[in-house]
Amino acid sequence: MNGIVIVDKPEGWTSQDVTAKLRGVFQTRRIGHGGTLDPMATGVLPVFVGRATRGVEFFEHAEKTYEATLRLGVTTDTEDITGAVLEQQEPRVSEAELLAVLEQFRGDIQQIPPMYSALKVNGQKLCDLARKGKQVERMPRTVTIHRLECLAFTGQTVRLRIRCSKGTYIRTLCKDIGAALGCGGCMEQLRRICAGSYTIEEAIPLKTLLDAAEPQQYLRGVDTMFSGFPEITLTPNQEKRCRNGNAFSRSEPDGTYRAYSQTGEFLMLAKAESGVMSTIKSFFEV
Repeated sequence: MNGIVIVDKPEGWTSQDVTAKLRGVFQTRRIGHGGTLDPMATGVLPVFVGRATRGVEFFEHAEKTYEATLRLGVTTDTEDITGAVLEQQEPRVSEAELLAVLEQFRGDIQQIPPMYSALKVNGQKLCDLARKGKQVERMPRTVTIHRLECLAFTGQTVRLRIRCSKGTYIRTLCKDIGAALGCGGCMEQLRRICAGSYTIEEAIPLKTLLDAAEPQQYLRGVDTMFSGFPEITLTPNQEKRCRNGNAFSRSEPDGTYRAYSQTGEFLMLAKAESGVMSTIKSFFEV
């Protein structure tokens, strides 16, 4: 079996838990996922099966969209509601103050990765060090918040929608917004509603996959992740050169293309440059 299945990850499961279960469902060890979700998070988790795992590297830089609940007045060691409370106070924040602060977190911003994360420093995961009570210096890094909007405000909680770049920690964003408001804050809930071009509306609940008699019905072609690039059909001779890893002449304008065989098989993600087409990544069966 080959293809991509869009899983609606349930709360309490790690992304690795999901892929481990789906190895049995799809009867293959060649499985990878497109972007880690914390156990407390739910939502869109693209899982790549079989030869489709060759596409995982292209998905790493896909933008993600989340809906998150920020709990005001509570600061924890994990930056989310599951952690030990470090500080707690009654928030006295108006909606106008919140909206003004959100403006500071749009565009390119600096984030310090949380200690409770899988990021490695000197070969050790930060979360493993944090569980031992150790703190290490983390360098700030730039992430991009393309969109940040308030969906609901109660005075105690804020419902946010965030569209962001790879590497953004929503927990850290919640903590930093709380700090900027002067009352502290942590992430109370998180749901990923979009990853790349895949949305929550097309995601399949994990239980449905585990119970399915024919799980392959939920697999979609790996070419769906490249839907933003134009489609071309190769001649039989061009297909032969493609399958042999050779470049060939082609008249398309310079750019990136999805290349298909005469029978509609997705062959490769291709690059056209100065009248020559070559392989970026092949996806045909060998």
